[in-house]
Amino acid sequence: MKPFMWKVNRFLAVFIVFFLLQPAVWGQNFGWSELKDMPEAVSNNAVTAAAVEGVPYVYSFGGIDSTKFYSGIHLRSYRFNTVSNNWESIQPLPDTLGKISMSASTVKNKIYITGGYYVLSSGAELSSNKVHVFDPAANSYLPDAAPLPIPVDDHVQAVWRDSLIYIISGWSNNNNVSNVQIYNPAINEWSVGTPVPNNTNYKVFGASGVIIGDTIYYAGGAKFGFAFPLVSFFRKGIINPSNPNQITWLGNENPIATGYRMAAGSFENLAFWLGGSIVSYNYNGIAYNGSGGVPPLDRMLTYDSSNGVLTATYGVLPPVMDLRGLAKIAPNRFIIAGGMAAAQKVSNKTFLLTENDYTGPQETGHNNSNFTFYPNPANKLLVFESYLPARICLYNAGGSCVWEQQVYNRHETDVSALPAGLYTIAVHYPAQTQPYYTKLLIQR
Repeated sequence: MKPFMWKVNRFLAVFIVFFLLQPAVWGQNFGWSELKDMPEAVSNNAVTAAAVEGVPYVYSFGGIDSTKFYSGIHLRSYRFNTVSNNWESIQPLPDTLGKISMSASTVKNKIYITGGYYVLSSGAELSSNKVHVFDPAANSYLPDAAPLPIPVDDHVQAVWRDSLIYIISGWSNNNNVSNVQIYNPAINEWSVGTPVPNNTNYKVFGASGVIIGDTIYYAGGAKFGFAFPLVSFFRKGIINPSNPNQITWLGNENPIATGYRMAAGSFENLAFWLGGSIVSYNYNGIAYNGSGGVPPLDRMLTYDSSNGVLTATYGVLPPVMDLRGLAKIAPNRFIIAGGMAAAQKVSNKTFLLTENDYTGPQETGHNNSNFTFYPNPANKLLVFESYLPARICLYNAGGSCVWEQQVYNRHETDVSALPAGLYTIAVHYPAQTQPYYTKLLIQR
């Protein structure tokens, strides 16, 4: 090796080691515990969270059972009461054949279960265009929503401002697609978003992502080609808030971004991905490349949107893959339900993951772990997250409510028109007689 190249490679090695060591700080503050097992082992199930009478519930829809045969793909569905620590059956998905690789999102406390695919006895696989709607308050399904214009499975799905559902890329019957399909539950209509670039860095199946502010972040996934190799590319899509169908797509090569069927979540300004694998595989956990059973990861990927650094931490949770959703039940608490464990064993485990340093906004006497807001101080964009339905009022120094909104999950508002100064945030929960109060500083 030439001396110059040796120096360059030594520098790169030191840089890579330094880079890889950075993630431990946040990931090591993330602990896990086991909750009550699911009623059955299930994998590739769509998972989300919603509230019923102020109690956060976790929902699991469809998936594949422990047989890992096509005949074990089902429509059975469950909900988990996070207070009583109990699972119970709910009505199965209203379809005629079992499905896997769906996604579930909660908008204004209604659950939308989209896409997925069927496996026929012949071995043929068909992508679904169905959009099922579940009402947690009634504990039953509503009529299906308008169907997906392009049927997809193993797609990226994320919610913008508790109003629009973005469905990005994914597999449609015989290839990956570049389409971005945007669903508006308020009017039950689909619209077309700016497609991802028409290349294999962006067009993938088995990726996952989140929206933080007005930016989509998605990682992982497999491209079209022999054995469906994974893609080491990290992508961002900047949403135009004045026209949410307009998205500016950006991306960069990053070996850490490699992953398949990871669970994606967000904590304040951090996007993260849990578990998954680094080899693509069929629904039975066997690698497409012929290498046999695929092992799951115990990894957390973390992307800090404030500095653009993607990092990896290992040992954060038990190894698990084949995940199609993460249930966020509080600003710092997340639940994984099911998936595949070591040796491709379909899991019935329920894992609670907690960011241990979070205390919530301070109130005299106690903390409120179900509510957060940021940034504080704020200048323009203010983000509220409430994991119980709440009415939020923003009071100025004179005691007048200058902004009021019903909030559940995530809500963003522009406060640039409000004068600089100290404000009081009042959070009213239906089941509580006294609101929760905290302070906000608006600066210019």
